[in-house]
Amino acid sequence: MSSPQFPESSPVTDTSSRKSQFTYRHLCQLASFAPSCPLRVVAHIDLDAFYAQCEMVRLGIPEDQPLAVQQWQNLIAVNYPARGFGVGRHCTITDAKKLCPNLVAQHVATWREGDDKWAYREDAAANVASDKVSLDPYRLQSRKILQLIKETLPSNLQRVEKASIDEVFCDLSAQVHSILLERFPELRSPPPHGDLTGRLPRPPVVALNWMADALVDLDEHAESQDPDWDDVAILIGSEIIRDVRGQIREELRYACSAGIANNKLLSKLGSAYKKPNQQTVIRSRAIQHFLSDFKITKIRNFGGKFGDNVTSTFGVDTVRELLPVTLDQMKLKLGDDTGTWVYNTIRGVDHSEVSSRTQIKSMLSAKSFRPAIHTVEQATRWLRIFAADISSRLGEENRRRPRTINLHYRHDGQMKSRQAPIAQGKALNEQLLFDLSRTLLNQILSEGNVWPCMNLSLSVGGFEDSVVGNMGIGGFLVKGEEAQALRSSAKDPGFPILPGRQAAKRRRLDGAGEGIHRFFIRHNTTNDHNASETEDNAKGLEDLVPGDPVTGLRNGNEEKNEADGASSESSECSRCGASFDWPQSLQSHQDWHLAKDLHDEERGQSRATIHPPASARSKGPSGPAPSSKRAGRGGKMEHGQRKLTFGGS
Repeated sequence: MSSPQFPESSPVTDTSSRKSQFTYRHLCQLASFAPSCPLRVVAHIDLDAFYAQCEMVRLGIPEDQPLAVQQWQNLIAVNYPARGFGVGRHCTITDAKKLCPNLVAQHVATWREGDDKWAYREDAAANVASDKVSLDPYRLQSRKILQLIKETLPSNLQRVEKASIDEVFCDLSAQVHSILLERFPELRSPPPHGDLTGRLPRPPVVALNWMADALVDLDEHAESQDPDWDDVAILIGSEIIRDVRGQIREELRYACSAGIANNKLLSKLGSAYKKPNQQTVIRSRAIQHFLSDFKITKIRNFGGKFGDNVTSTFGVDTVRELLPVTLDQMKLKLGDDTGTWVYNTIRGVDHSEVSSRTQIKSMLSAKSFRPAIHTVEQATRWLRIFAADISSRLGEENRRRPRTINLHYRHDGQMKSRQAPIAQGKALNEQLLFDLSRTLLNQILSEGNVWPCMNLSLSVGGFEDSVVGNMGIGGFLVKGEEAQALRSSAKDPGFPILPGRQAAKRRRLDGAGEGIHRFFIRHNTTNDHNASETEDNAKGLEDLVPGDPVTGLRNGNEEKNEADGASSESSECSRCGASFDWPQSLQSHQDWHLAKDLHDEERGQSRATIHPPASARSKGPSGPAPSSKRAGRGGKMEHGQRKLTFGGS
């Protein structure tokens, strides 16, 4: 790592009387990734027009060549040279070629019945009825990029979170702390009298060189201030990310943009601020200036109905217009928790942690049918393709194995679903997945009145790392071939057996979202912590056609609008604005609304309320928990509880 460049700096001759606004405690917090530390440094790395770049790298196409990624007759990714001709994802392939005659239109890879691997096909666009889109080429490149990022950063000082297929958060705090102590020996000294609340000496510089960074402007008053340790820390963070981006560019030939700030909310907005192939630094003193001109609905978690309700409630459109609203006024209009969360968010306050989870916890293979399918034979053929698709991806999971399989089936506007466990003692292959999916399909078909089918999807979930040598108590309570199978699976690291008690407990927890229980559980979807857990969350679901009622996507596999930083379109609840990446998640959430309406009608309490999106409702520093007026004398009720009525009251 190169040393910091301070060409305009002059040494401070008297630092003993000059004190920083930051304390020794803040410096200690920096080393421990404390989310509330004011010296914290978080980066968001965003691959530019990722799908398009993948195809350009694969095909060896020059960077100035206009290219778009095609899915059937629509576009799901457009590189920046093509955007210069006015080509966008809203274009059909025909319109795009009229705007840009030399456009390279590369169709995504597809699966076809009988395949054991996805393939690029010249006739793919003409076979929408028989082929299924595969995003595996992009997933593979995403994993290479993620691995390179983790290898570039010190293994003992990193927190890296895969936010989607083309986005990564990095908490650089501990690494920045280490470099600060190396470059500024005065910070190694213990605090005077052991008092951690004592203030640090000021940095021995009066100007910093930000090199090629896109630096968010400060107001005149803030610009006149000398740098403090938060400025030095974020400068070091920008150097680290510049090196990471350079490694990705040199070794894998991908360009990416980045945002560096003191939290996830701001760093994500920063990565979209200057594109392509640039990085934006948002200093603490620049936060308010940076956020003021944003449309409220462009801020994370303010999309959909919730954002519209906030703007209509206060009669404003921009953050600047909402800032004068006091905390008390927000609490009065939105409730204590939601009001506090909105008040903090528009001021750039976000204490959500960067999670180190980078492994997926579920896989999905889906197809929407236009026209619909009408026979068991058609559905079975698609299950075969789904099973091959998922089986192929499972081979890359390095001894990780799913515990459950789910089939979702849409007919007449309603989604039906069935779930089954995946036996841990059997070889997990395409045939097993197909057999299980066919059993689930037969269960749905047994109900009758299931045709036509508009959407079919197969997913596996509950991934667990292998447990080697643990047979589980169940293995000692069975005999014969069954016991032998359990012992064999315990020896095979690909087929873990959990201790019986633990497995039963997990089954109870996993089952909480199924059956009647799901009607009394609020389904929370976070956009930060769990984004990496679903492999298909990045660009929408595969093979969903324009206007698909399952998700509401304009195009299947929507890529986010990288030009203006708007988030990718996803499945949104029409009632509260909550976003979901899976159709089944949205359906479960809508089921909860239905059950709640019925419950409220029974009690005569049905009324319209304003709720933040599900990710904002989760408890913790990253978002508020909604206030509840249904609590009894003991306080708020837990999920699934309800008041008992006495004497007809």
